[in-house]
Amino acid sequence: MLVHSFLDEAEAQSPDSPAVRDGAGRWTYRELARYSRAAEYWLQERGVQHGDRVVVQWETTCELVALMFGASRRGAVFVPLNPGMKQYHLDSVIANAQPRLVLTGADAADAWDGIEQAAREGFQAEPTAVDPADVAVLVYTSGSTAEPKGVIEPHAQITFATMALTSVLGYRDDDVVFCRFPVSWDYGLYKVLMTVHARAEIVLAGAESDLRILDLIRRTGTTIVPIVPSLAAMIATLAERETGAGVENRVRMFTNTGAALPQPTIDKLRKAFGGVRVVRQFGQTECKRIAIMPPELDEHRPDSVGRPLPGTRVLILDEDGAQVPVGQAGEIVAVGPHVMPGYWNAPELSAKTFRPDPETGELRLHTGDYGSLDEDGYLYFQGRRDDMFKRKGIRMSTLEIEAAAVDIPGVRTAAVVPPAGTRDLAIFVEADLPPHTVLRELARRLEPQKVPSLCRVVEQIPLTAHGKFATAELARMLENGEGTAR
Repeated sequence: MLVHSFLDEAEAQSPDSPAVRDGAGRWTYRELARYSRAAEYWLQERGVQHGDRVVVQWETTCELVALMFGASRRGAVFVPLNPGMKQYHLDSVIANAQPRLVLTGADAADAWDGIEQAAREGFQAEPTAVDPADVAVLVYTSGSTAEPKGVIEPHAQITFATMALTSVLGYRDDDVVFCRFPVSWDYGLYKVLMTVHARAEIVLAGAESDLRILDLIRRTGTTIVPIVPSLAAMIATLAERETGAGVENRVRMFTNTGAALPQPTIDKLRKAFGGVRVVRQFGQTECKRIAIMPPELDEHRPDSVGRPLPGTRVLILDEDGAQVPVGQAGEIVAVGPHVMPGYWNAPELSAKTFRPDPETGELRLHTGDYGSLDEDGYLYFQGRRDDMFKRKGIRMSTLEIEAAAVDIPGVRTAAVVPPAGTRDLAIFVEADLPPHTVLRELARRLEPQKVPSLCRVVEQIPLTAHGKFATAELARMLENGEGTAR
């Protein structure tokens, strides 16, 4: 399979079905396919050849989706970047990717005028031979490194992960997927691909106001909402304030990633969207997804993040690379057709993260995350490498402290800043409580070593472009004494 094969199949079988919608309009699969071929021709006319990188820093719209599929047809490597990426990191990406073409927001209007003209004239690019082993996308992620690193994503790995995810989550051709996330993040990228594979419709709502989210979900007839904890909390809060009897609900599934979803938020979503499934997932860009709790088991084993994708395996290894007994914690290692081949132009980093099995030679992804498997193969995530730290001789995770904080009535969300240098453990909360109350309640829920020395109450915890807590910004806020503290 090739990435654009999903679109070709959708066009052949459901040409007039709605495919993609944004704030400016809605396209069918016939229209999306036509524009993707025009984009392929436009890229050809600008000298883009097989294997060339095309860096695109556009908002996630229908046009960007068409350009992505056009690059796939051309055999080019699509490199989507968040429009919010600063020049410092953009320079780093360009130096690493060495693109043939760079398209920023300033180029978008002129580029699209050319693509539309090619579509009107029916121009066709010269045929390009594309192989499943060819690189389709570079997804740049900062992770724990100073510079963005480009995860190499070939057609074969992308299409395998897309089909496996679509199957496990049960996407249908009558689904409407409401997506707030940019294509530059693999969460948004795969939502587009999964929707096209299922011949469903995706609503690209990244540019919409937060206050309009729930109204748009209702008006567009959304059935599936991908979330991260911050977005889930926002939707739950808006739903609590929703007025009017008999509000029609079509949402049947929320799928969460990024961090564990607090149980109070899950409870609010289930109350507001009757009968909805709230699906837990775990993964990394380096293999897209590792485990999913099947939707029909969303209330099953609430501490687990699910089972490995079909056709993949999860190993739990100790520091010496040996498998640990069932129930014992160790490093989570993923094996299967979804494991990417490495990082672009970063052989040393690739060799550290992507290692061959010592017996079979099969490539394995060493995640640096910690967890365990039970006797039935369910995965339990204990913390990311960056989440784990020691304090007063005890190893702990930011996740467990954040989960305990959100369990406190009146706390909407919480972010922990691990100790560093002379700075002790601290926590930020969005809450209607004074800081001393939060710390007192945490002391009732956690061992003394795990209770932060400082709590700051803020109106809004800063987030990254992908909806995760901006830990560096929180550390800066601590230094500047921002937020109500005690």
